[in-house]
Amino acid sequence: MSLSSPQADLPAEAVRVAAPASAIGPIAAPTSSLTARRFLLALDLPMRHAGPRRVRVRGEWRGPADAPWVVVAGGISAGARVASDARGEGWWPAQVGLGRAIDTDRRRVLAIDWLGADGDLDQPIDPADQADALAAVLDHLEVPRLSAFVGASYGAMVGLQFAARHGDRLDRLVAISGAHRPHPYASAWRALQRQVVALGRGEGQVSRGLALARQWAMLSYRTPEEFAERFDTPAVVDGERARVAAEDYLAHCGQAYAARWCSTAFLRLSESIDLQQVDPSRITTPTTVVAIAEDRLVPLSDLQALVESLGGPARLRVLRSRYGHDAFLKEDSAITRVLRESLEVVA
Repeated sequence: MSLSSPQADLPAEAVRVAAPASAIGPIAAPTSSLTARRFLLALDLPMRHAGPRRVRVRGEWRGPADAPWVVVAGGISAGARVASDARGEGWWPAQVGLGRAIDTDRRRVLAIDWLGADGDLDQPIDPADQADALAAVLDHLEVPRLSAFVGASYGAMVGLQFAARHGDRLDRLVAISGAHRPHPYASAWRALQRQVVALGRGEGQVSRGLALARQWAMLSYRTPEEFAERFDTPAVVDGERARVAAEDYLAHCGQAYAARWCSTAFLRLSESIDLQQVDPSRITTPTTVVAIAEDRLVPLSDLQALVESLGGPARLRVLRSRYGHDAFLKEDSAITRVLRESLEVVA
């Protein structure tokens, strides 16, 4: 999963907007479904907690010019690069691309970097702000309506916000492992992660704090069953202390994460998950909710309650996976089947 930095060079076909976004005209179609059209917009956004702000939104889209539009959104560390291409690997190549469940030869796929992902926005960021920013992007791409919004994890939360706030522009929502509210247990877990990062910043060990927070997060993303299968070997004495089998794996995850993330982005987007509040009865868009029975962050009970409270047609698909919350990234075949079923009516 890659994130754009404020200084990242954009290719020649990118659209840079320094003036108000209202000055933006239509963006030409890419030359093929394999080519991504990248953009950078400056928007005046009335944020829910931070008030009016000038924000920058980076994103990209690809697909035939006459195809229906689909927004794809992932977790807080996912960015606009969804499909793999010559620039590198996207965060969801198993589901987005030629011949995939979200087929870039049949659909125009739009994705954005989250507000705050570059670390420049050090203010409370509500998932509703992300939904409103996306609606503004659609305005300036001259997209009146989406055929679908496919969101996973934080992206599902934003999708629910979009359906509640801009439902007249959406035909169908697919929400995977994301709910209308954060579960108190998951919020407590994230609050401790943020304290670890804050402690690292205060002690001059920002990378160490981020790495530890990520390691802690991995335990919530995955399941005890997976760790039992992968790391069921006795602890060993290394020098003067004991080391357990999972430590090297967790350390690798933490170091890789800290190398590409900044602490401000982590703190603000982690907070954003815990600011999620949507009244499901306001959502009348036909919705497919996908739950993972083993998910420790977004329990099945919360998603059952969501489906029962939605104001429009809704169905719940329950999958089983030892990968827990990360199943949308790991259970390729099962997720593909759900997406194909869910998107078929709007293909």
